[in-house]
Amino acid sequence: MRKALKKVLVTGGAGFIGSHLVDGLMTQNYEVTVLDNLSSGNLNNLKQWLHNQNFRFIKGDLKNPQSLEHATQYADLVFHFAANPEVRVGETDPRVHFEQNLLTTFNLLEAVRKKESAQVIVFASTSTVYGEATILPTPEDYGPSIPISTYGASKQGAEALTTAYAHTFDMRALILRFANIVGPRATIGVILDFIRKLQKDSSRLEILGDGTQKKSYLYVDDCIDAIFCAVNRFLKGKEKVEIYNVGSEDQVTVKRIAQIVTEEMGITPPKLIFTGGVDGGRGWKGDVKNMHLSVEKLLKTGWKPVYNSEEAVRVTGRKLLKLQ
Repeated sequence: MRKALKKVLVTGGAGFIGSHLVDGLMTQNYEVTVLDNLSSGNLNNLKQWLHNQNFRFIKGDLKNPQSLEHATQYADLVFHFAANPEVRVGETDPRVHFEQNLLTTFNLLEAVRKKESAQVIVFASTSTVYGEATILPTPEDYGPSIPISTYGASKQGAEALTTAYAHTFDMRALILRFANIVGPRATIGVILDFIRKLQKDSSRLEILGDGTQKKSYLYVDDCIDAIFCAVNRFLKGKEKVEIYNVGSEDQVTVKRIAQIVTEEMGITPPKLIFTGGVDGGRGWKGDVKNMHLSVEKLLKTGWKPVYNSEEAVRVTGRKLLKLQ
């Protein structure tokens, strides 16, 4: 990335993807400030940098404007990765996604506008903004986007706010729409869920939905490489706003993930219990049953994933098991 943008703020930097991003930034000798309320992030994810002179950690909440005023003064470039990523919570408490994803993005953008500090904002969005796309793989210009979860809606709203601020207040915005990112430090997700269930009872495995849900999975190291490739390409251009899909080039079913996890655990294949799901076999309300992003635009930056979806699941399962 351009060294002119030396001071970097990462919101949610103690979380899963955010902490891996911090590792990459620190390795490249950027001055990094992390703002995180540690509600789902873990300071242990950042322990190797806590005493580094180029690193600063601020425990603060994006719902609190004072925390943001303090953090944004250290930023030329902002990676906004703080969010509540749990899609299922929207079915029982939709306010969570409004407050923790949409309102917090507004607060951050306002802080940046008032400080006139950051030149570029990189926003971590999601494949769920597309809803049930009729074109697979789904390109960035697909539309209309019709989210089917409050999580997807909150991210779509946050995208709209970010692009509007970029055009209105002389900022630039890079939006990254992530597929399912997997790897160590993850605290939620189907791989970890299967491991925990099988550790309690290896004879049976309950699978939400009908098991045919089919999605792209990208290993977190490949994700971080993709972020840097997209940012580098964006900074070389002059566009106010750019959007990149970030995912693998293929898909894997939930049933196959169960088989891979079982193999990595070295146990007798359990009896698979499918809940049947909702709305035609979904795992839960708002679950996009078939997701496959087009990454042609990202590939043109020179990025290429090391692992396909099955390999990403297998490596993740293996590493998560070592941490148990």
